[in-house]
Amino acid sequence: MKIYAWMLTLAIASAPLFAPAQDNATTGTKPTLLPGLDKQLIDTSADPCTNFFQYACGNFSKLYPIPADQSGYGTGTMVFNYTEYTLHSLLEKVAADNPSRTPNEQKIGDYYASCMDTSTVYALGLKPLQAEFDRIAALTDKKQLTNLLAHYQLIGVNAFMSFGEQQDFKDARKQIAVVDQGGLGLPERDYYLRTGAAAEKTRQEYVQHMTNMLKLTGEPDEKAAANAKKIMDLETALAKVSMDITSQRDPNNVYHLMPVSQLAGLTPEIDWTAFFDHTGVPHITELNVANPDFYKGLNSILASTDLDTIKTYLRWQLINGTPGYALPEAMDKEQFDFFGRKLRGQPEQRARWKRCVQATDGALGEALGEVYVKENFPPASKAATVQMVHDIEAAMDKDIDTLTWMSPETRVKAQQKLHMIADKIGYPDHWRDYSGLKIIRGDAYGNAVRATEFESRRQLAKIGKPVDRGEFGMSPPTIDAYYSSSMNDINFPAGILQAPFFDPNASDAENYGHVGAIVGHELTHGFDDQGRQFDGNGNLADWWTPEDGKQFDQKAECEVKEYGGFTAVDDVKVNGKL
Repeated sequence: MKIYAWMLTLAIASAPLFAPAQDNATTGTKPTLLPGLDKQLIDTSADPCTNFFQYACGNFSKLYPIPADQSGYGTGTMVFNYTEYTLHSLLEKVAADNPSRTPNEQKIGDYYASCMDTSTVYALGLKPLQAEFDRIAALTDKKQLTNLLAHYQLIGVNAFMSFGEQQDFKDARKQIAVVDQGGLGLPERDYYLRTGAAAEKTRQEYVQHMTNMLKLTGEPDEKAAANAKKIMDLETALAKVSMDITSQRDPNNVYHLMPVSQLAGLTPEIDWTAFFDHTGVPHITELNVANPDFYKGLNSILASTDLDTIKTYLRWQLINGTPGYALPEAMDKEQFDFFGRKLRGQPEQRARWKRCVQATDGALGEALGEVYVKENFPPASKAATVQMVHDIEAAMDKDIDTLTWMSPETRVKAQQKLHMIADKIGYPDHWRDYSGLKIIRGDAYGNAVRATEFESRRQLAKIGKPVDRGEFGMSPPTIDAYYSSSMNDINFPAGILQAPFFDPNASDAENYGHVGAIVGHELTHGFDDQGRQFDGNGNLADWWTPEDGKQFDQKAECEVKEYGGFTAVDDVKVNGKL
């Protein structure tokens, strides 16, 4: 299931996609954090007027080479590693089967312990997935597909489509249902359609990866290879009717509110009444169909594809959507080999404890976060950050006054929107209730499925209800930040508010230079090519005069062309529109 939020993230540090299968609880030396200003990083041999980046950061790569278990490295990654170590210590403590644990400590401790229990995971093999394989095998008619697709949306299997909830772009007070394109195994549609030797090599490696994984389920070599080709053909057909990621940046392109009856007309192969009933939201009468052309194309694909191929594709999506830590060792390693080594350029798998920390945060983020902030984010840090954000917002307000190309009418509305931005710092005022989520020690796969379904149903329950503007979209330990156009808020989890980004012992100059720059970055998202299309209430509305809108586009195009001229690697150019 896909959860929809029009958010723009900083992505300072992100967890690698997959980690190893071996049980490695050794954490080694505790990572260190850089000071707010580390003069060792400065390359004094460089001319700052010619290459300021080399001058300011030139020695970083010399002092801190990229670790073998990472695809990139920077100060954000260092903070990520430090926080990961802190969370590991916390989880090891609550993983002990102690009767004095709180309910949330039991959940995060047992989830983590189950992930780390390789003996049980490997002994079980694919048995935990057998019930799902049986559901697929039981299909004898395409009419039975609807309920299975609904079930898979709830448990996070990316089969054919995406279903979730979002704020209504035209009325941000409301939460509505949304269906969007989906069903791909590669990151996005252009992986299937892009020309060139590198793109073709990736597709060949993906087909081989699917072949290898299917063989590990017990399929004979020839059958596995033939099935992998069928899956690739089906996913390529889905890619051809999907929208490219650049077009998806324009919210007008992905907002098509329509009655359910109109969606049913686009895709009669799916019984939408049964689908919504099975997902627990039978009351839906209208929804956003983000890409109507995709659903017309999907109907043709479903109608023309034989049932055996559909069942093969569903088996693959089930396997591909299963967390590697819940798979047999050989499948976990194969999963990493493609998605980690080949697709991301990461030489080695990360230690299992690191992945289990991230898996626990992903499943029970606020339960883990509540414990984390008690020990690692004092009220004084939150207060200082709030004051900094207010200062930077005041400075931006003054900057808007100086925009000579913007008319007074638009400037006033821009400042009104700025004043309406909500600042969410550290952690939410009210913690999420996980009492309805059952975590069973020793059931790594079941825990992952139940956690995903719990979150899916929590999100779907919002449909038709007022928006909770106090909700955070990231867990407190996250090393990242984001701006949400529909919420018109900026969000800074506690994880990013530590050295070197924010250090209570550092000078104001250092803190404003580090996390202050990130605050400014997120604020400007409210006025970039996406954010500027939403007003202060979070509604998709044009509040610019025609001339000011034209001026913005002309000035933005200059940046698009400049960045579009940069070469990322080999003959691959940066997409300036992204």
